[in-house]
Amino acid sequence: MNWLWAIVVGLILGVIARAILPGKQHIPLWLTIIFGMIGGSLGNWAATGLGVNNTSGVDWTRHALQLVGAVVVVGVGDRLWAAIRGRRKQA
Repeated sequence: MNWLWAIVVGLILGVIARAILPGKQHIPLWLTIIFGMIGGSLGNWAATGLGVNNTSGVDWTRHALQLVGAVVVVGVGDRLWAAIRGRRKQA
């Protein structure tokens, strides 16, 4: 059941990250989910390092860090995917 939640959260984080980033991303949905999962994990790691991973109530700081991690991973991953697939010309 934990994997199902990881996939759902990865999908949500990845889609929100794609909406935040300017322009069109050229990564498929399955890669968006994976990048969202990686970004969420990085956000959890950062929250643990900052000591804000377990708070009373809703962990808004942890969720914000997860979203920041997803935006970074989706942004970098999109550029790498485009470079590998050759869809964008370098200026």
